[in-house]
Amino acid sequence: MILLRRSTPRILLVALVVFVLDQVSKALVVARMRVGEEIEVFPLLALERTSNTGVAFGLASDVPPLALALLASVIVLLLLILGSRLKWRGSSLAIGLVLGGALGNLADRIFRGSVVDFIAVPYWPTFNLADVGITTGVVLLLVGSLRSGGGR
Repeated sequence: MILLRRSTPRILLVALVVFVLDQVSKALVVARMRVGEEIEVFPLLALERTSNTGVAFGLASDVPPLALALLASVIVLLLLILGSRLKWRGSSLAIGLVLGGALGNLADRIFRGSVVDFIAVPYWPTFNLADVGITTGVVLLLVGSLRSGGGR
């Protein structure tokens, strides 16, 4: 069974940490900022509350939220299956990062109807901590898979 693999507790722990950090940060932004409000933190970093009804970078914003939630649920399931099969060092971290991020954004879609984004840097769409987890995890998966000859 998938959930009885040795790597599963590590994957779930990393996912839980990413999920909690993401949801707490979004709750603070929602409680303290209006949509469209921007607060400069550093010259190249600002907090800007936006609402994303699409997928990454606002793409597919016309797709029904239920369809996006179902797609995200399938991705979460596939990540659990993939995470139980990868053997290279660091795969648990990578899968946990992606899983936690996917769950964070899925929770937004289910409970808020859209994803809360708030990290703004020049020349890049606004994003959140779930997106950071997903992106970092995917990069680690790519690098790890290339270095280990395909993941086995």
